[in-house]
Amino acid sequence: QVQLVESGGGLVHTGGSLKLSCATSGITFRIYDMGWYRQAPGKQRELVAVIFGGGTTNYAASVKGRFTISRDNAKNTVYLQMNSLKPEDTAVYYCNANFQVLNYWGQGAQVTVSS
Repeated sequence: QVQLVESGGGLVHTGGSLKLSCATSGITFRIYDMGWYRQAPGKQRELVAVIFGGGTTNYAASVKGRFTISRDNAKNTVYLQMNSLKPEDTAVYYCNANFQVLNYWGQGAQVTVSS
């Protein structure tokens, strides 16, 4: 059974930091492209960051320079380090695993940044 479990969300003040983790099981982790998406109330889901199987990364312009995506293939886990958080970062953050036609999602982690 495929499982993606996010952790590390919470409430922080503007300018604070959080590190999200997504632990996976049931997939050959090293060959999957791993991404973080977020959805704020009243807004569409958007891609935040992606790290491909080979290690290349891409970021949304809104988070570039503040967020860092990384992966630990030995732990089957992908991370999102979030620094200099802003109220507009408030959203539910979802972990995604993709390999060709295979696509899986985590349950989501709430991140709230207070002003």
